[in-house]
Parts: sequence; structure tokens; C-alpha cells
Amino acid sequence: MKTFSIQPSIDEKRTMINCPICGGSDFSHHWDCGVFSYVKCNDCRLILQNPQPQFEDLDNRYDEEYFKYEQKNDQLFFELMLMGLSDIGFNPELNSTGEKKSFLDIGCATGLLVEFMQNNGWNSYGVELCAPAAKYGEEKRGISIYSGTVEKAAYKENSFDVIHCSHLIEHLNNPSTYMDEVRRILKPGGLFICTTPNSDGFQAGIFGAKWRSAIADHMFLFSKKTLSDLLHRKSFSIEEVKTWGGIGQGYAPDFIKKILDRSAKKFHFGDVMIISSRKE
Repeated sequence: MKTFSIQPSIDEKRTMINCPICGGSDFSHHWDCGVFSYVKCNDCRLILQNPQPQFEDLDNRYDEEYFKYEQKNDQLFFELMLMGLSDIGFNPELNSTGEKKSFLDIGCATGLLVEFMQNNGWNSYGVELCAPAAKYGEEKRGISIYSGTVEKAAYKENSFDVIHCSHLIEHLNNPSTYMDEVRRILKPGGLFICTTPNSDGFQAGIFGAKWRSAIADHMFLFSKKTLSDLLHRKSFSIEEVKTWGGIGQGYAPDFIKKILDRSAKKFHFGDVMIISSRKE
């Protein structure tokens, strides 16, 4: 079963773009998903929707229905984020001097991770495009969430020790300008943690256009290589790359699923990846 997604409106306008990683304009057909499709950049191999809907149309998708989905699943998503952070060895504890560090979660949904980091002594903030989710997080959890994009939040340069985003970068119109802003507001030597579907994983390979992450809301589908290439081009050094998720529940007997799930972590062919990198 595919991940939840808001289907495109018939009124949405679409525009051709160049590849945001290499700037290329040569694409080949990759997957036909019905009302939308994916192409692959023939230069760097990034998978993307092209032409793409405008930001204003994408913004309209993150409405009350999307908020209800996030609210219903926030505890599950939070637990998955903690497991991913554990996989890369990220420790939320304060540093040895006792100085408070700053943490920003971009695409924070209802803010459970922001609250968790705040409770662990961090100066913790969130950014969330879905306005009902941002409002809910602020009112329920007593945390600071900017409702909008990180670019419009206009944080000061070199503001954060750690910037985190989980299942966010694949939704963006332009991950290149997004990474420019992440770099601008991250402190020198700061840590950037990014979780996103893995397009060269086992499940993407066997399901193709029916892969659960090939959905209308995902403008880009990164592989370990293409996301690493983007980070290197933005002067980030890769520290850790981990994957998880060998096969979805119900697609194989339990004993085979356990084997595939263990193997996905060990041999890096999981359905989802997390990459940690440092601002150089």
C-alpha cells in the first residue's frame, strides 16, 4: 500500500525544471504513476517529477486532511525518527560544558521531536508548512513552530547546532535552494540529518511505479548516491549513511521479512535512508 498522499487537482499548473543537483536538462522516462509520472536525469540519475506543480499548488495540499493524517500517526513517526537517530549514533544529551545547543526540525508535523529535544535541554524549534499541524503543536506542546517554509522563517545565519528533517526533502520544489538555506543557518561544523525514501532500495526495485513512496506529493526520489551528491555540492561532508525496511508488512512471511529487514540494515538496501553530514 502506498504512503498517504493528496491527489493533484486538475487545475494545477506544471512547469519543466532543470535537475536541481547537476543542472542537467536531459531526462528519460522512468515511471508512469497515472495522473503523474517520474523521469530520471540522464546525467546524475536523480528521479523526479518533471514537469512539476508550482509551490502554491503544493502548499494547498497540506491542509486539514493532511493534518489529520499527521496527528493520527505522530507517535509512530516519532518512534521511527528516534530509531533512525539511534542508528547514526545521534545523542540528544547536552555537551560536556553544559551549554545548551540549538536544534531545528524542518517539517516537524505536530512537533513531537521538537518537544522531545526541548525536554532534553536543547533550544528546540520547528518549521511546518501544514498550518493546522503547526498550530496544534504549539498549543498542545508549548513549543515554537514557524508555520511556513524555512526560507520564509528567515533565521539568522549560523543559528543552529543541529538541523533535522525527516520525509521532507522529497516534497520540495527545489532541494538545491533548500540546502543553501540549511547551510546558511547551520553553524560551522554543525550537523545536518536527513531521512528520506531510498530509490535504490530493494522495494523500489521490485515494485517500480507501485512502490509505496512513488506518490503525487513526492517531487523527488533520492538514492544514497544522488542525495550524497547534493550534499557534497553544498559543501557538506558525509558522516553516516544507514537504511532500514527490507519488505513491507504482509508482502512476505514473517520469517522472510525478519531476514530482509536485518539484511537491509547490514547491506544498505533498505526502503528508507538516513544521512548525517557536517557543514564544512
